[in-house]
Amino acid sequence: MSTLESLAPAIAMLAAFACLIGGGMLIAKRQNTQKGVLMLVMAAVLVGNVVIWTM
Repeated sequence: MSTLESLAPAIAMLAAFACLIGGGMLIAKRQNTQKGVLMLVMAAVLVGNVVIWTM
């Protein structure tokens, strides 16, 4: 496994956590709930991709 192949899931998980936090903050502050929900969906997709990559 090359360096990039082993680094990609870690970067994706960091991005998923950032999307969870950012989306949660947008929803909690009621600033832009539609974008907040979309960020939560994107986080779920990223986590699903990481699960598939690691199988």
